[in-house]
Amino acid sequence: MDSNALTRFSDQVWETSIIPELIDYIRIPAKSPDFDPDWREHGYLEQAVTQFETWARGREIPGMTMETVRLPGRTPLLFFEFPGASENTILLYGHLDKQPEMTGWREGKGPWTPVLENGRLYGRGAADDGYAMFAALTAIQGLKRQRQPHARCIVLIEACEESGSPDLPFYIDVLADRIGEPELVVCLDSGCGNYEQLWNTTSLRGLVGGVVRVEVMEEGVHSGDAGGVVPSSFLVLRQLLDRLEHNAEVLLPECHAPIAEHRRQQAETAAGVLGEMLHRRFPLAGGTRLLSDDGAELILNRTWRPALSVTGADGLPPVDSAGNVMRPGTALKLSMRLPPTCSAAAATQRIRQLLTEDTPYGARVSFESDWDCGGWEAPELAPWLEHAIDEASNIHFGRPAMHMGEGGTIPFMGMLGEKFPAAQFLVTGVLGPQANAHGPNEFLHLSTAKKLTCCVAEIIARHYSQQHR
Repeated sequence: MDSNALTRFSDQVWETSIIPELIDYIRIPAKSPDFDPDWREHGYLEQAVTQFETWARGREIPGMTMETVRLPGRTPLLFFEFPGASENTILLYGHLDKQPEMTGWREGKGPWTPVLENGRLYGRGAADDGYAMFAALTAIQGLKRQRQPHARCIVLIEACEESGSPDLPFYIDVLADRIGEPELVVCLDSGCGNYEQLWNTTSLRGLVGGVVRVEVMEEGVHSGDAGGVVPSSFLVLRQLLDRLEHNAEVLLPECHAPIAEHRRQQAETAAGVLGEMLHRRFPLAGGTRLLSDDGAELILNRTWRPALSVTGADGLPPVDSAGNVMRPGTALKLSMRLPPTCSAAAATQRIRQLLTEDTPYGARVSFESDWDCGGWEAPELAPWLEHAIDEASNIHFGRPAMHMGEGGTIPFMGMLGEKFPAAQFLVTGVLGPQANAHGPNEFLHLSTAKKLTCCVAEIIARHYSQQHR
């Protein structure tokens, strides 16, 4: 492999072709079905699929076949196949659906307003993870330009990942014979601890999500009349949340799992590399402090320990419209992150029980779960893959690779781990400090994306060479 030629090729394709395409892609509000139930009528997902398909066909990569696969009532899926010099299979994965808008974008920026600024492309979806198809196909094309032998490659780009990938298992089953048995799965939907080296994700947390709804009256009543007499719905909710969490510590044993010693050691190593970046990656307001001063503990908190967040609310009027009325009820959207090896089903059952049984003051309480997804822990890396990841990082970033868990959830990984237990996994991505996936001011770090493209090509090439020594 001529790594310098690969770098030049990746940079050229990104600058002249991929970045303009991603700018156009950002403008499409291709929200995932959970956030756009009328996605068929709106047509934005179809618009993104058509754009990706058109770009891919225009690349004229030797041997490539592609198809937009459609199952009745489900989001479409892009399926690419690249014949290889061997019958071994590598599966590469990404998605093109997006999270909703979110508030708080800085002036001049917005979810559907692409902005290039200081090597960053701002806007919803480019980093999470519209870049994935472009990077995967460019990596494979880079190999073919140098006549580098490689295994047969399959690329899947789905359109409902941000909704929990409900359609993907059906496509995996329908395409099972065409996919085969991958030896290596490359997922380009994860994060990175910094933008200075390749990061391999060793685990992903699970997630239980749902809405807890408290009702204390049939209609609102003047607080001068009901205050001190009727328990407020917010009081009831505070007491219910205290059953789940105290001082940022989740109290339910069903939401915890043992942490292996080698995962603790990886957290220590990552904390040593990241240093102050653990603090600087978050836009803290005022004098806000993190939950710990120990970097390794913070990494374990976001990768191997549960965490409860309240991500939305109903029943609370805006401050400037709030009168002196005790509201009849309040609903909160809860998000409980779970350790990678924790049972999401058991956690959901226990959360529902604690929220709805023996409620404070006998208030009417319901809990409707909308997420119930287990996490994933990577199998031990084969020596060849560990070496290939490190070598690729040294060549293209100038620093060795790092291995660390991530706090998010990729349902696809747990499903693939069960279907292909013998496969090796490289789970990586471009979502580093302040990239803010799902939130305001999300951006794609372009230099990292270019280098990651080259790293994927190097690792695919190394997979073939270690098989044919």
